[in-house]
Amino acid sequence: MDENRKSIEVKYCVPFFDLDPMQIVWHGNYLNYFEIARAALFDSCGVNLYSYYEQYKLIFPIIRTSTKHIYPLRYRDEIIIKATLVDARVKLVVDFEIHKADDGKICARGRTEQVTVKAPEMETIFKIPDDIRRALGFSNG
Repeated sequence: MDENRKSIEVKYCVPFFDLDPMQIVWHGNYLNYFEIARAALFDSCGVNLYSYYEQYKLIFPIIRTSTKHIYPLRYRDEIIIKATLVDARVKLVVDFEIHKADDGKICARGRTEQVTVKAPEMETIFKIPDDIRRALGFSNG
């Protein structure tokens, strides 16, 4: 499946309010950058998890995140945030890479994992719904 993985790249400019007192991007904001690319990836596949909740009462909380900080980002850095779908069978797994647009220097790598949860019972369902899985390119359950 590696050669068929869906991915997207989003260009972003670091705003002033993302900086910490040391004038570099505060570490927690990298998750916001991941979310920008993750949402764009799902949108590009026609997957709207919020409307899925409205229709089927299923939510998709993030249960795990990881970030490796490699090179600091600063105010007005132009960056490329790449999101790559790794798995969509039992859980949604997305890998991320952030690099500077001007020189390609890798600044961070990360991953998020999401599961399907039935609301309001908050019961975890250990399978991504078939229609979402197919839209994301995972036809086998």
